[in-house]
Amino acid sequence: MREEQESAFKKKVLDQFLSGESLFGKNGALSPMLKEFLEEALQAEMDAHLRDEDTGHSVGNKRNGKGSKRVKSNLGEVEIETPQDRHSSFEPKIVEKRQRILADNLEKQIIGMYGLGSSLRDISEYIKDMYDTEVSTQVISDITDRVVPKVKEWQNRPLEEVYCIVWLDAMHFKVREEGKVRHKALYNVLGINREGKKEVLGMYLSESEGANFWLQVLSDLQHRGVQDILIACTDNLKGFPEAIGSIFPKTEIQLCVVRQIRNSLKYVASKNQKEFAGDLKKIYKAETKDLAESALLDLEEKWGKKYPIVIRSWNDNWERLSAFFAYTPPIRKLIYTTNAVEGFHRQVRKVTKTKGAFTSDMALLKLVYLATQRIEKKWTTPLQNWSLTVQQLAIKFEGRISLDINTET
Repeated sequence: MREEQESAFKKKVLDQFLSGESLFGKNGALSPMLKEFLEEALQAEMDAHLRDEDTGHSVGNKRNGKGSKRVKSNLGEVEIETPQDRHSSFEPKIVEKRQRILADNLEKQIIGMYGLGSSLRDISEYIKDMYDTEVSTQVISDITDRVVPKVKEWQNRPLEEVYCIVWLDAMHFKVREEGKVRHKALYNVLGINREGKKEVLGMYLSESEGANFWLQVLSDLQHRGVQDILIACTDNLKGFPEAIGSIFPKTEIQLCVVRQIRNSLKYVASKNQKEFAGDLKKIYKAETKDLAESALLDLEEKWGKKYPIVIRSWNDNWERLSAFFAYTPPIRKLIYTTNAVEGFHRQVRKVTKTKGAFTSDMALLKLVYLATQRIEKKWTTPLQNWSLTVQQLAIKFEGRISLDINTET
């Protein structure tokens, strides 16, 4: 008889599994197991509650029958018996009073949807459609707040001693504060470690982008263990290179050439932009720094009288714009623009683009953190041809980066 029951049970499990039916839902083959687990857990909680005489409530307290309730989770719906006590002081944790949905079971799903940019209202409606159960946006907000300690831990985690290349850039968002919408700058630092893998080193929120705040960012990186950065790629924010040099004096600065081009063309008449851009290309696409400087002289001779401010900007920043010429083409491609961090920003924007204004700083940080965690999961392999690249960097920056090369004797 028992063998027949076991056989029938296995067949039911297999049939439901193959048909795609919920094994834990109504009439699910495994639903009794979920019911048994929850009821045993509630009984254990009641036992502990009755043993606890320090609360002042349980003295003389006893069991007082059972109630029943239906609860829903991502495993399906189940009806369970809930123990009751005479003083009605029992506050279960695994299935709380008046709780009709096991929110903890849905925590991963809720946080996942939130991390993809879904609004609290959208998530609430999804749960309503899937489980026919109301979950308020406040409850969902409370669940997403469980990410906050992880955000803070991630922001303060120790970092490696040396990073080969670091890109620094800011994104801009709107955040509501005290009834007003304020513009905030989110500073992001993207690094390449000695193994050639990308890593977001940190994100920092401020009222606006400026060299003074970047100084605080760089100081924080140092405090968290960074002792050296070989190459830092930045935009041409005033005072930015000096801020880097004050914390990491040996770091080589490479200003973003693409940003310089964009800024230059803003001050060139539309009728001249195509021709001017072509002349600029001869500079940054030159094979050597000498050839690039010759092209820069040609640019000045041709356009200097018409666009003196633009030409002066190139001359004044030339040493930091041209640092990439000291490297081979693969490294040049990596460092002459901030495309790496801008690519990261584009992926973050896919998640944040639906948000008009965030309700708080932490609401913004939670979402960007979750997006970052998802993006970083794809960064599992070193950059292409990194073994050759890191050897060139080790030669260029002798004594500042060590390579783990095992030699046989």
